[in-house]
Amino acid sequence: MTRTLGPSAVVLGARRIGAAIVDRLITDGWRVTAVARSEETVQAARTRGARAVRADVTDPDALSAVLAAATDEYAGLDLIVNAAAGPVPPGPFGGGPIADADLPAFRRWAVAVAERTFVFLNAGAVALRRTGGGALIQLTGGSSVRAQAGRGPWAAGAFATRALTQAAALELRDAGIHVALLIVDGAIGPHTAIDQHNAIDQHTALDVELPEIAAAVAYLATPGEVRRVHELRLGRR
Repeated sequence: MTRTLGPSAVVLGARRIGAAIVDRLITDGWRVTAVARSEETVQAARTRGARAVRADVTDPDALSAVLAAATDEYAGLDLIVNAAAGPVPPGPFGGGPIADADLPAFRRWAVAVAERTFVFLNAGAVALRRTGGGALIQLTGGSSVRAQAGRGPWAAGAFATRALTQAAALELRDAGIHVALLIVDGAIGPHTAIDQHNAIDQHTALDVELPEIAAAVAYLATPGEVRRVHELRLGRR
C-alpha cells in the first residue's frame, strides 16, 4: 500500500464534540474517518468532508472492522479519538445515592462506562501496533477527578476510564503509541440538559467551548515533545 499524503485519523462519535474535532482535524490537513451510530450524523459528517461510517463502537468486532478499513483506506493510521458518548441510562442521573441504588443501576452507570473505555483502548492499541504507532486520545468529564453525591456509580465508571487510560499510556509508549486523557471539567457551551448535570461547582467550574476541546485534541495529537503529556484538563480554575 502507498501511504496517502497527510496524517490520518478516526474519530469515534461525530455529533457535537466529535463534529468539532473532525472539523478541526480536517482544517489542519488530516484525512478523517468519522464514526457514528445514526445515519443522520454520518451524512452530516460527510458533508463536512469526512469519510464517515455507521457503526456501534461499543462492539469490539465492529470497532476493529472500522479501524481496519480506515487503515486500508489511508495505508496507515496515526490517531484514534474516542469522543463517543454512551446513552443516558434510565433512572436517577448518575445512578442515584448509593444507599438507594441497586446493582443494575451500578452496572448501567459504572460498568458500562468502563467497558466502553476498555473496548476503545484495546481495539485502538491493536490497530496502532499494526501500523507502527500513533496516538489514542480518550475524552472524559469532571467525574473522573471527583465524585458527587447521588452520582457515585457514574464517578466509578469515570474513575475507571482514567485508570485504564493511565495504564495504557504506560504499557504502550514503548510501542510508539501515545495515550492521553482529555478531561473536559466544566459545562460545554451552548448548554444542554446533560451539561447542567455536569456543572458541579459554579464557583470553580468554567464553560468549555467546542473549539477549545478540538484544539486540545489537535495539540495532544502532535508528534514530538507533546507526547510526554498523558493527561490534559480543561475548564477548571
